[in-house]
Amino acid sequence: MAKLLRWTGYVVGVLLLLIVLAAAYVWIASAQKLNARVEPRPERLIPMEQASLEEGQHLLVTRACAECHGPDLRGTKFLDVPNVATLYAPNLTLVAKQASDQQLAQAIRQGIGYQGESLLVMPSESYANLTDAEVAALIKAIRATPTGGQRTPPRSVGPLGRIGLAAGQFKMAPQVVEDYAAAQAADFGPKFAAGRHIAVTVCSGCHGSTLSGKEAEPGTIAPDLTMAGSYDLPAFKKLMHTGLPPSGRELKMMTGVSRKAFSHFTDEEIAALHAYLVERARRAP
Repeated sequence: MAKLLRWTGYVVGVLLLLIVLAAAYVWIASAQKLNARVEPRPERLIPMEQASLEEGQHLLVTRACAECHGPDLRGTKFLDVPNVATLYAPNLTLVAKQASDQQLAQAIRQGIGYQGESLLVMPSESYANLTDAEVAALIKAIRATPTGGQRTPPRSVGPLGRIGLAAGQFKMAPQVVEDYAAAQAADFGPKFAAGRHIAVTVCSGCHGSTLSGKEAEPGTIAPDLTMAGSYDLPAFKKLMHTGLPPSGRELKMMTGVSRKAFSHFTDEEIAALHAYLVERARRAP
């Protein structure tokens, strides 16, 4: 009996040691990713005096910047999942006072903060496809927004979030940018270029770099956008304006973001996006 208890103690001790070592690995590996400093690439920007403030304000809304940062860009809590993470979008009106145009552009397109930090849950993988003129317009619009408010709290990543980071299930923005660059939505030539541009700078954030679908958030799968090819233009406009498909049922993610962001697209933009998605569906194997 004493021998059995002794060996049981050894086994329990080894298991506890393994748990401690695993926890330490998760903590260290996730901390390395969260605290990683990345050397950004220089960004090409058109002269700021040539940038369009009106276009920038349009982009702030339609690219859903205001969805996370708030309509006044002073930051909001956009993610709060117990044991995963609590994340606040920063107050861009305060960031803009400290960051240069280059640093703002690098945050937008590369997912690298103005202090060299890797950003988390920043859709730079989509914004990397914005043109130089569009990025300059966004920066102009950010700088034109009245300064105010307080700094938002720092990000807080829980144990499940840290496990996801250590395991590579969750990735920092610069890594996602790199992954997306390796596979992009199909290009069908100049006729569909305007629609494709909207697709890769907007839709790809939830539906994946090739628009073939992905898990947009835990438990929510954004479908392959070949399904959009079955919509006629009036139904597609309704979807973009209201987030409601022909069935009339509300969609978990699409309904909210459509009403807040996509409803601001012009009819011409919606028609261009629809034409591209219909062509993509037509060419699907």
